Amino acid sequence: MPQVAEPIRLVKAHAYGNDFLLTTEDLPRGTAPEELARAVCDRHQGVGADGLIVVTRTPSGAHMSLFNADGTRPEVSGNGVRCIGAWLAHTDNLQPGAELVVETDAGPRPLRVLSREGSRVMFRTGMGKPEGLRMVGLSVGPSTVSAVTLRVGNPQCVVLGPATLERLHTLGPALAVHPHFPEGTNVAFAEVQRPGHVRILIWERGVGPTMSSGTGTCAAAVAAAAHGGADRTVIVEAPGGSQRVEWLDEGLWLTGWAEVVAGVDWWRA
Repeated sequence: MPQVAEPIRLVKAHAYGNDFLLTTEDLPRGTAPEELARAVCDRHQGVGADGLIVVTRTPSGAHMSLFNADGTRPEVSGNGVRCIGAWLAHTDNLQPGAELVVETDAGPRPLRVLSREGSRVMFRTGMGKPEGLRMVGLSVGPSTVSAVTLRVGNPQCVVLGPATLERLHTLGPALAVHPHFPEGTNVAFAEVQRPGHVRILIWERGVGPTMSSGTGTCAAAVAAAAHGGADRTVIVEAPGGSQRVEWLDEGLWLTGWAEVVAGVDWWRA
């Protein structure tokens, strides 16, 4: 990547610890966004984030081009969508009741502002309909893992049962690149603690363990309702906090917050 003559302005935002760097700027000539993502998302030599989002304003909100920390290109991030929403709420002074749409590679995601408190904004977000829901057996080493697979705009693999760090770190990386998933997959370990409450741990493709995942939260809720005895409206608790998922006839609705925390100028290539 060539040396950057002028700094690129980045905004740091997160939803429940799932953090992103956002920019609305045209990238300097010759700058590949996937290379920029790997550089800026590095936790030690960069700014640090789970992903980079290039944001283009639209009349109804924005369009997002999302890159994982390893430079790969996922279709959508539910938390990333809300991070864009929080940024627009700040820049456009959006108040409760305001509505906007973030266009993604998986389709439009409508957001409604529920509340604002400082830099933190609560949204109810339409996440589309789950697709391809089924139970499969996946070979991992000498064992076979029962998993629920589906798409929530992106590929998801949910393993029901104890959500332990041991399972996360032994099964997560293997399932994320399992041959069953040609594009790779996000992996969630979901434990139904009671019908209205599910606890999860997340391994995201292209990132690794994350504190939260919007699409993973939705996938875990669907899997838990379909195969684990959970309600179709449920609180899903991740390490970064809890979000509410409603699985309705028209699709999935995710309620949770995001906040903008900092701005930074990126100087190096």
